[in-house]
Amino acid sequence: MNAKDTLGTAPRHDAQTGERSSEPAWTREEFEAQLRAKGTAYHIHHPFNVKMNSGGCSREQIRGWVANRFYYQINIPLKDAAVMSNCPDRETRRRWVLRILDHDGYGDEEGGIETWARLADAVGLSRDELWSLKHVTPGVRFAVDAYVNFARRAPWQESVCSSLTEMFAPQVHRDRLASWPEHYPWIEASGLAYFRSRITLAQRDVQHGLEVTLDYFTRRDQQERALDILQFKLDILWTMLDSIEKAFPQ
Repeated sequence: MNAKDTLGTAPRHDAQTGERSSEPAWTREEFEAQLRAKGTAYHIHHPFNVKMNSGGCSREQIRGWVANRFYYQINIPLKDAAVMSNCPDRETRRRWVLRILDHDGYGDEEGGIETWARLADAVGLSRDELWSLKHVTPGVRFAVDAYVNFARRAPWQESVCSSLTEMFAPQVHRDRLASWPEHYPWIEASGLAYFRSRITLAQRDVQHGLEVTLDYFTRRDQQERALDILQFKLDILWTMLDSIEKAFPQ
């Protein structure tokens, strides 16, 4: 896989040439199956992630991953706000805003950004070190910024489609919860709370994202466009790990 093929650009699709696919549209069931089949390109299969979940990473590599992934975490609410700013449908916004609250927190709920910061505490990164972003690689910055910019410029339904990598997220969280306590006993167990919380939240988000995607992308050329969009997001996540792996070789 060349994870950088679509990075930072709008995904390619037949509509750019003004031509529509002559193929019949997939049924909703067939289209959803095509979307879910993209899971074979999810970053759970990246060599660095495989190494991390099998206990092969050093403390420096774990800390590097946590610090870099934090840049993604703090940009998720900006991405979701961009989706909302482009969406004229009130009911969609009422549901989508939950994603911002999930990460930023509200009331007594600390939110995912704070929970991720607790993971940083658990692996030995100070709050100042984490928030300084000094460990974030140029490649990770570029990938994350490309994703946020895509959400700002694309039709809101396309941005929603790009979020469907959440379909594959629960398994990667379960893998970390199952393997990290054994392989990395030096990480405080309380620091793994983020992974636990995201399992159910991701399932809720996927339900909504699929509703929008299956309703909006109804022609075959649109459905193929949706697959390109999902691949674009998969490439973002894959490229982030490429950059982290290079920056923290041991």
